[in-house]
Amino acid sequence: MRAGLRQRLARHPLRRGARRWTARLPRPHTLRARLTAGLVVLLAVSCAAVGVAAVVALHGFLTGRLDQQLREAGVRFPASLEHGVSRPSDHDGDEDGDGDTRRQTVGTFGARLVGDTVTNAEVVGSSTGTGALNVALDAADRRRLAAVPTDGDGHPIDLSELGDYRVMAAEGRDGDVLIVGLPTESVEATVHRLVLVAAVVFGAALAVAGVAGALWVRWSLRPLSRVAATATRVSRLPLSSGEVDVWPRAPEADPRSEVGRVASAFNTMLGHVEDALTKRHASEERLRSFAADASHELRTPVASVRGHAELALLHPGPVPHKVVRALERIEAEAARMGEMVDDLLLLARLDAGRPLERLSVDLTRLVLDAVTDAQAAGPGHRWTLELSEEPVTVPGDAHRLHQVLANLLANARLHTPVGSTVTISLETDGETAVLKVHDDGPGVPADVQPRVFERFTHGERRRTEDTGGGTGAGLGLSIVAAVAEAHGGGVTLDSGPGSTTFTVRLPTGDG
Repeated sequence: MRAGLRQRLARHPLRRGARRWTARLPRPHTLRARLTAGLVVLLAVSCAAVGVAAVVALHGFLTGRLDQQLREAGVRFPASLEHGVSRPSDHDGDEDGDGDTRRQTVGTFGARLVGDTVTNAEVVGSSTGTGALNVALDAADRRRLAAVPTDGDGHPIDLSELGDYRVMAAEGRDGDVLIVGLPTESVEATVHRLVLVAAVVFGAALAVAGVAGALWVRWSLRPLSRVAATATRVSRLPLSSGEVDVWPRAPEADPRSEVGRVASAFNTMLGHVEDALTKRHASEERLRSFAADASHELRTPVASVRGHAELALLHPGPVPHKVVRALERIEAEAARMGEMVDDLLLLARLDAGRPLERLSVDLTRLVLDAVTDAQAAGPGHRWTLELSEEPVTVPGDAHRLHQVLANLLANARLHTPVGSTVTISLETDGETAVLKVHDDGPGVPADVQPRVFERFTHGERRRTEDTGGGTGAGLGLSIVAAVAEAHGGGVTLDSGPGSTTFTVRLPTGDG
């Protein structure tokens, strides 16, 4: 009977639906949700264990009481079925032997078997217990009754007309078998009522425990939440460059707790990182200062070398050809060195955050002038323009923006073979001006692309006699990036074999 009850509970549609519902539940992600869910799950398992144990225990107790009633009733009622004459067995405690059914409860079942044949079957059907009604049994019922062992214990049986019964069989004095049974409806009803009450009580307890547990876990994890909030604020701080301010620290907690140790270790780590970044910033500042001072100091001697070379070339007397060639190279390299010094000085000033001019610049006119200069410097290339109908203007420094265009076009000319097509397009969406320089050359090598805007980065350069221009030192694209950022914009690269595009975005100031 207990095994059957457990099987019925396992096959119950509510339980199967609960399993499917729990399988579809989203898994909690936060620690607070996990702890709360774990607490509720443990409590639910405990409640389920208590409920199952209570149901099984109650069911066993009531079944035992039912078996006790069967033993007390004996076979007085079945004895009356023997040809209408009362001949109680040795187990019968009724000494008068009248086969009276008045002391039997309503629904008491009695049957007499001779061999494997049921000769009589009746059930008490009156509330006074004085009347017995014949029971129609089918073949299956007769087989079940014949299979009941005469061991003096109760056994479950299902009668087609009466339902579930608990029956007990005993041998009569004539070699027959007398069976008496009681309905299990009251037992099942009591068990089902206990299941319903337990479900309601445990459900309410789980709901209250879930809310209280969530509040308790939230209160317990407040120090950890403050550590997480501090970590979030620190993660939003700019760390790539600039002066390092004093970072927020996690609130101190009890050092004996896990959260307190985490907060202490986190604050110590922040202190180490802050010191390291402070030292890095100081080193960068010293480097910028050195670059700016060195560039400034080098401008005069470089200009002097160039001036003396030009003066020597103007000598009216005969000068050997090799000397003339050497002086020309000195002049060219002095000019190149002067441009490099100017670029380094510009980068140092941009790194120091010195403001640029903020005037209205006609970017369309700058593109036309830069392309004209590029055509003169690279007549073997094809230069095409794609401009919007209306002029594009941006606030900024016209000289520096022209330098951006010149460097991008020089980069395309120097790193693509003769005959390549370079397309310059300029458009705006009202808030941002977008300048693109596209070429169909071999592209930027994949290993160079991540650091293409860094200083002194060199890629494979096309062999040419023209060695001028700021790009020869690997500073051209770094100046493009620095000037674009100084104007509030940026530059990106998209390159592959046969297609390379540099895209510069600048705010128009109309947003």
